[in-house]
Amino acid sequence: MLVEDTSGVVTPLRGGAGRTQADVEAIRQGLQERYDELKAEYEHAVIETQQLSRAHLADTAGDDDADIGTKTSERERELSVLRSISERREQVESALRRLADGAYGWCERCGGPIPVERLAVFPWATSCVSCKALLERRAS
Repeated sequence: MLVEDTSGVVTPLRGGAGRTQADVEAIRQGLQERYDELKAEYEHAVIETQQLSRAHLADTAGDDDADIGTKTSERERELSVLRSISERREQVESALRRLADGAYGWCERCGGPIPVERLAVFPWATSCVSCKALLERRAS
């Protein structure tokens, strides 16, 4: 949750550096634009996948194992693209929810602030640089 004082500065309840309402709105607008882009990209990819699936189903006469393997591989790639777009869209949705809740810009792991530079590159980031590095070291 955000608290606005009389100067127009919005401060997250957890403390730390405040953001003006204009800053919050600019962040929200940027995230919303990215969400809209991903939504359109997903819808376009779904249409392409459906069209390719219809074409593959209509053109199965005389397929040998290599043809079937190629079509299966293409289908898996199409589904992978859809999953990737969907995951990115979910990340942006989560960032929009965190922004509305006042949790945006704070590390989910340690509770510290996420550097503005990191949020500029990855506006949906949920962890600070230190925590992200630690998570990546543990994963490898």
